[in-house]
Amino acid sequence: MNILNHARTLADGLAKNEKRIVFAESCTAGLVSATLASVPGISNWLCGSAVVYREQTKTQWLNIAASLIEKHTAVSALVTMELAKNVLEQTSEADLAVAVTGHLGPDAPAELDGMIYVGVLWRGQRIADAAVRAVRLAASERVARQHEAAGIVLSDASESLSAKYSSRLL
Repeated sequence: MNILNHARTLADGLAKNEKRIVFAESCTAGLVSATLASVPGISNWLCGSAVVYREQTKTQWLNIAASLIEKHTAVSALVTMELAKNVLEQTSEADLAVAVTGHLGPDAPAELDGMIYVGVLWRGQRIADAAVRAVRLAASERVARQHEAAGIVLSDASESLSAKYSSRLL
């Protein structure tokens, strides 16, 4: 499925369940939100996206502790969930937050090259119960990796929405 199909699927799910979403994007640099915004009518359900590409921006805009980034790196499950938690706290109208961090290369440490973390957090959900996963991207080129990562974020958000409201789908 291409990235636009993922966006349409998520938009349909948000509208059907009347839920609003906000993003905290690092490695995708706003591509997730921009892609979702290409779907007509999404303004009812898309609150926005905090593009926090640099570590200092993560600290200043979303109050991610510098010590957390120093200890675990910005590309980690813990920082990803903190991004989701903090962007959700700052966006009172959102029901759901999705965060993404990653190393898309070049010049990434070998063990993190092409690795992303995606975190999904619902309002009222304990952070310990939230979904976060690491994904090694298949693409090797930077722009292709951004598109692949954005598709994964949109897909994970859709899957979380479907799982939470599956009884409504029956």
